[in-house]
Amino acid sequence: MTHFWQGLRSGEWLTSARARGYSLILLAFCIVAIAGWIALSDGLIDRNGKPIGTDFSNVYAAGQLAWQGRAADAYDPPLQHEAEKAVFGGRNVPFFGWHYPPFFLGVAVLVAALPYAWGLSVWLAASFAAYLATVRAILPRKETLLIATAFPAVFVNIGHGQNGFLTTALLGGALHLLARRPWIAGVLIGLLTYKPQFGVLIPIALVAGGHWRTIATATLTVMGLLALSYLTLGAGIWQAFANSTTFTQTVVLEAGGTGWEKIQSIFSAVRMWGGSVPLAYAAQFTLAVTLAATLAWLWRSDAAFELKAAALAVASLLATPYVLDYDLVVLGLAIAYLARLGITSGFRNFEISSLAAAWIVPLMSRGVAQVTAIPLGLLVLLLLYVLIIRRTLQDRALVTFDAPLIAQA
Repeated sequence: MTHFWQGLRSGEWLTSARARGYSLILLAFCIVAIAGWIALSDGLIDRNGKPIGTDFSNVYAAGQLAWQGRAADAYDPPLQHEAEKAVFGGRNVPFFGWHYPPFFLGVAVLVAALPYAWGLSVWLAASFAAYLATVRAILPRKETLLIATAFPAVFVNIGHGQNGFLTTALLGGALHLLARRPWIAGVLIGLLTYKPQFGVLIPIALVAGGHWRTIATATLTVMGLLALSYLTLGAGIWQAFANSTTFTQTVVLEAGGTGWEKIQSIFSAVRMWGGSVPLAYAAQFTLAVTLAATLAWLWRSDAAFELKAAALAVASLLATPYVLDYDLVVLGLAIAYLARLGITSGFRNFEISSLAAAWIVPLMSRGVAQVTAIPLGLLVLLLLYVLIIRRTLQDRALVTFDAPLIAQA
């Protein structure tokens, strides 16, 4: 037991060879699983009666409605469901709601210009390539592409046809370019508002760090998106979106229509354990305020940028009550930044093992929560954030301790 504990502390158990081996094994397993899932489907419907790419069906159907001049209908659940069924020849597929701001209909229109299977393939391939390029830019090492490809969140995202790759590419690209290309970083952050729940803490970090050019460009980008959607779709589309938020809040979030085991937030954990909606909101608010305060302190400090970037990635996931396991692709940014810091400056106790836990948790979080009601994904996110703050404090203490010695010398 002592040896096991020492191994976890030092991380010596995770050699480069083992990291490659584990990645190859998981990659092979997931490729076979995806191939079997598609091969056993009936046309575009899998064995469970769900569309291949599940959530992508709502994007495609919304795009079809936009092509028909009925974009606002995407925000009406019965009409959106009818459009989703029409995509599959009228078959009674499950409903996957459209909850995005109107300007994301631009993406929906593009993919809906192709047949469903091609639209799904292009969407996943393009966004996956952007994700890989971003992670590789952050951590330019030969093993990065393999480990990033085998990251279990990748396959969760592919299975749902979701946008975790795009979210990660936009946030990661903005962080990577923040110092050298602040204007481009601002554009990427502005585009990230297609998923507004992940942008709650970004302004706090940018203000604390004094990144005013990025803030200005992000603001202009959002204004441009609003104007473009207004000019192309009309003012009514925003009213339809506003009206749909009640359904999203009450049915999808508060009542757990998505499934508590899929949502990785503290809000979901409280609800899964039988807590009331007000109690769940109170827990989420308390966590969000704590994250905002520590993030502002961190981004105002002279801590390594890797710590700031990793903290923002993790905090963005923790701050929202509605974060799904496919959104954990964003966790890959934190892993990449912390790995980069550890490689250049050394790893602290338990950091390597914690990064390994963060890498594997998307594979396990849903199943563990379903069987045991333990929110494993949430716990690993909290652990990683605490380790980031601990590393920041340790590094600052080390600098403070060394300074008098240098002065004396």
